[in-house]
Order: sequence, then structure tokens, then C-alpha cells
Amino acid sequence: MFTQLKNIDTAFKHIKQFSIFLIIGNVLTMCFCIYKSTQAVNLAHNQVHILYNGKLLEAVAADRKTNLPVELRDHIKTFHEYFFDLSPDDKAIQANVGKALYLADESAKRQYDNLRESGYFNNLISANISQEITVDSTRLGGNQWPYRFTCYATEKLVRSSGTVYRKLVTQGEVRDIAIQTDNNPHGFLIQHWEILANRDTILQK
Repeated sequence: MFTQLKNIDTAFKHIKQFSIFLIIGNVLTMCFCIYKSTQAVNLAHNQVHILYNGKLLEAVAADRKTNLPVELRDHIKTFHEYFFDLSPDDKAIQANVGKALYLADESAKRQYDNLRESGYFNNLISANISQEITVDSTRLGGNQWPYRFTCYATEKLVRSSGTVYRKLVTQGEVRDIAIQTDNNPHGFLIQHWEILANRDTILQK
């Protein structure tokens, strides 16, 4: 009689332990499934499919911080190209510089006024010189707004007598204005911009 009761008690303990392990296993499995489902949903939300020329392309959305250095460099490069890519035409110069001034504060306007007063643009027009710029590198500094930068570029001045290359070095800061427009697609603004060097290096005939 006692042996039978002891066997029943042991069997009940085994069943109880098995039930506890089974419940814990189910809970862990459910947690894992919920985690993977959430991960899959987030991944799906970050994926965009675009139909282009009859082809389905996949685009992945990313946090802006991931591409921040790339966006900053592109903003700086675009500004310098607008400001220094010049044709020997006053209206073309004003149009290009006007685009550049959307990307910077009054410090860029001061630099433009200084160059105009010194006769820089008149010399380009009178000598029929076209100017192109290639941004060689942009060094970013700091880890918070406003980000400091130093831009190294090469200017190419083409005239009838030959081609002149100049080394251009500028510096400034970039701050986030949090507003993106057609004229300023990145929503950044260059401030405290100054030209450190703009000197001839090579003359080609």
C-alpha cells in the first residue's frame, strides 16, 4: 500500500517537472518567434521596391546618421562646384553663385563680394576664361553639430594662351537646418566659410 502511494507520488513529481519544462520551453519558443517576427517586420519596413524601366529594384531605407559623412561631403562638394565652376558670362556666374548661396550663410556672400570687388569675375569675362573645379578631398572634424570641415580642391582655368591649375583650400562649418528644399536637398548650411589658399601650381600651354 505504502509502496503504491510512493510510486504515485514519484510519478506526480515527474509529471510536474515535465510540465514545468514544457511550459518554459513553450515560453522561450514564443519569445523567439515574436523576436524574429518583429525583426522581419522592421526589415520589411526598411525595404522599398521601385519599378524602373520595367525592372523591379529594391531600395533599403537607412538611418540618416549612417550616411551623414557622405551627405556632408556631397553638400560641401556641390557648394564648391556651384561657386567655382564659372563660365566667362556674367549671367552664368550670377546664376551659379546664386545656387551656391542657398547652401551657405552670409560668409559665402562676403567671399563673393570680395572676389567681385577685386575684379576676379571681370578678369574671367574679359579674358574669356572658363573655370572648373575638382574637389580632391574633404576632411570632417568633430562629432556633433556644427561639423567643421576643410576642403581641398583643384581649379582648372582654361584660356586661349594655356591652362592654369590652382590649388584651393577652404574651411568652414556645416550645421543642420532640418529643412530640405529643392534648392537645398540635404538641409545643411555652410557657415563661417573662408578661403585659405588659392594659388597657381601648373601652367600648361
